Amino acid sequence: MYQEILFLIGKIIYGGFFIFTGLNHFIGLKQMAEYAGLKGVPAPAVMVIVSGIMLLLGGLSILLGFYPVAGIILLAVFLIPTSFKMHNFWAVEDQQMKQVEMVMFLKNMALLGALLMFLAIPQPWPFSIMP
Repeated sequence: MYQEILFLIGKIIYGGFFIFTGLNHFIGLKQMAEYAGLKGVPAPAVMVIVSGIMLLLGGLSILLGFYPVAGIILLAVFLIPTSFKMHNFWAVEDQQMKQVEMVMFLKNMALLGALLMFLAIPQPWPFSIMP
């Protein structure tokens, strides 16, 4: 039983991270869109909104265990291009910004790795809302 409780706590933390991040896409839409525009993202405001929706839905899917494979796919589709487009530390000349972007890139890769591990957990997950 303690393993299920630990899994529940992990789902809350992991899913909550993506939910919080998704909400920040809407709260800080103007600033995020400006930054995305500087990084060469087309239609930056639209892309920030779309990515915010992806993060919210993916995070809720993980948290609730509701269609978790779909949530994992949404989050992976967000993380992969975002990591390479927004956090391309190898193209940054300023050493301080290069370090920041590298940390963000590596964080995203760690999040992606955890998503892949979630795919190995039999469904339905403990404490999940599965149809």
